[in-house]
Amino acid sequence: MNIPQELKYTKDHEWVKIEGDTAIIGVTDFAQGELGDIVYVEVETLDETLEKEEVFGTVEAVKTVSDLYMPLSGEIIEFNDSLEDEPEKVNEDPYGDGWMIKIKLSDASEVDDLLSADEYKEVVGS
Repeated sequence: MNIPQELKYTKDHEWVKIEGDTAIIGVTDFAQGELGDIVYVEVETLDETLEKEEVFGTVEAVKTVSDLYMPLSGEIIEFNDSLEDEPEKVNEDPYGDGWMIKIKLSDASEVDDLLSADEYKEVVGS
């Protein structure tokens, strides 16, 4: 299982990459494996400011539909439009081309509450 050291994680299986006051967010390799083949990613919260742990969208797989939760508070400034036509990118490259949203952080101190790669490994038992 791929758990890049440089990223931060949540117990809801999202990853976060911090770049200045922006965060790039997607689902982890573990999550995409559990979901199975992803057929649709929906994010209707573009340009909205959401609080940490609010639902920002859904991911639909062959087996199930799962909510996507904000790992940090902020304004959703970009959605990965390529997922509309190619949702399988989440399965194929969850930490690269399969990213989901970018947010402008409201409270940078919340980053301290995210899990490190080692802490996330404990959550998933790897």
